[in-house]
Amino acid sequence: MIIVFGSVNVDFVTRVPSIPKPGETILGPGYDVIPGGKGANQALAAQRAGSPTIMAGAVGDDPFAAIGLGLLVEAGVDVSAIAKVTAPTGAAFITVDHNGENAITVASGANAYASAKTLESIQIGAKDTLLMQREVPEAEQIAAARYAKARGARVLLNVAPAGIVTDELANLVDIFLVNEHEAMVVAQGFGLSADSPTDAAHAIASARNVACIVTLGSEGAVGWTDGVRRQVPAPAVTVVDTTAAGDGFCGAFAAALDQGFGFTGALARGVTAGSLACTKHGAQPSLPNKAEIESALSDKI
Repeated sequence: MIIVFGSVNVDFVTRVPSIPKPGETILGPGYDVIPGGKGANQALAAQRAGSPTIMAGAVGDDPFAAIGLGLLVEAGVDVSAIAKVTAPTGAAFITVDHNGENAITVASGANAYASAKTLESIQIGAKDTLLMQREVPEAEQIAAARYAKARGARVLLNVAPAGIVTDELANLVDIFLVNEHEAMVVAQGFGLSADSPTDAAHAIASARNVACIVTLGSEGAVGWTDGVRRQVPAPAVTVVDTTAAGDGFCGAFAAALDQGFGFTGALARGVTAGSLACTKHGAQPSLPNKAEIESALSDKI
């Protein structure tokens, strides 16, 4: 079972000729309102990738809450550990250019009030995985990780958005999941020197005695575990929108581990899911299911 403790948002997405620079106004033809949030995205990715998933976090007592939770409920994600608070449901404002690149501003709203106490309603055991990101308070992440570790669960931390990870939280993490930028930020925060994101991932894994994976976009991903380097290339895809690529990777990777795949097998499924997410517009609507992931993997062999 996967337990995701993280954010639930509503995404307001507009497609533009180019992402605006500071002080610049760009007109888009319209906008879509889509469920999102890194936590919810990763929960949906894990559920679609074939693992029973519980989402823990917070939404507002407003009409946007139903939108934010809609696809999770439709997919069968357990949302009973989602609390309703007085703050508005979190929101993200996303511009996507003609190359599929994006710029995102997130308003935390209810996510700032997410509490680790919601995990107390979940029966967590040694075969389970807690997956977290950085869109809810770190103090609550620490409490959630302690709760899960005390029950023998594995803890994965996607350091997104990028930031310094405190020793208190880092000491509870089994696997770090980072992109190229995040890898450098995390390594620097730990006082480690690195010339490249892959060097940074290696340094993090070695210094913290954990596994660390860095995603490399179209080049796939590199992971370090038990001193061994694992690399998986990405399938060739036509990129439409990169919004949920990282979330697709994290959810599918966690699901593959949950289903008993080894580190490299899980890495391959994460990379494939992230790549497939780039082929469709939107965050959650783009996340692939298990059959699509396995089919794409079979095509590579």
